[in-house]
Amino acid sequence: MRRVLEFPEVLRLIEDRSAAFRAVVASAPDLDAPVPSCPEWTLRELAQHLGDGRRRQAAIVAAGPGAQPPPKTDPKGAPTAPRDRAALDAWLAESTELMLDAMRAAGPARGCWTWWGDSQAPQTSGAVARHQIQELAVHTYDAQLTEGAAQPLPADVAVEGVDEFLTTVSATTVPWPFKPATIDLHATEGGSWRLTLDADGVRCADLAADAEPGNLAIRGAASDLVLYFYARVPLDVLETTGDTEPMERLADWDPYA
Repeated sequence: MRRVLEFPEVLRLIEDRSAAFRAVVASAPDLDAPVPSCPEWTLRELAQHLGDGRRRQAAIVAAGPGAQPPPKTDPKGAPTAPRDRAALDAWLAESTELMLDAMRAAGPARGCWTWWGDSQAPQTSGAVARHQIQELAVHTYDAQLTEGAAQPLPADVAVEGVDEFLTTVSATTVPWPFKPATIDLHATEGGSWRLTLDADGVRCADLAADAEPGNLAIRGAASDLVLYFYARVPLDVLETTGDTEPMERLADWDPYA
């Protein structure tokens, strides 16, 4: 049975991944090196994106329910991140702490604006916190990849990340425009999920032990599942059984286009 993380654990994982990202930046020989998985950014620009984004999330959570998000920082505008390496590290740490302070003050149940509306994730500070683990974890992987030392996502982060992605990013009430299908996903560390794709949209549920096989089964380490979801690794790093077309269509489908 998959364990649901408590809010303090979620905040701890945010702190952990933030520290891991900062460690890469602190030791990187060249902050102007391009990021292979984010080719439009250098490592310095990735750091600015991460810091600016956490400050924006702090403002969103602090604004409370029903509020519109503050304007995005223009990535082409004047940089807000310091160029000095020690100052950059302090700025990144402060960015994360501002977000965590806002989340602690709000608590997990308080409403706030989110970019998802019709997914299975609630529009709350707690749901935003869950998603922030994955933002930091995947970009930490990006930073490590830039230095040639990419590491798998920690198991607790990755298992949480599979469920978070499926319920927040994949799930929608927009009708699935292709042939109906079911996709079963299995993490080797524990946890199995079923995605149902049909005229009611895309919905996720824990896979029942006695469920009939779906149209496609995908198995692998939770880290590889999350990295596949975020287009960091190809589908063929995972074990697949059945028709892969529904998953490939889902990866390319934008229900709001």
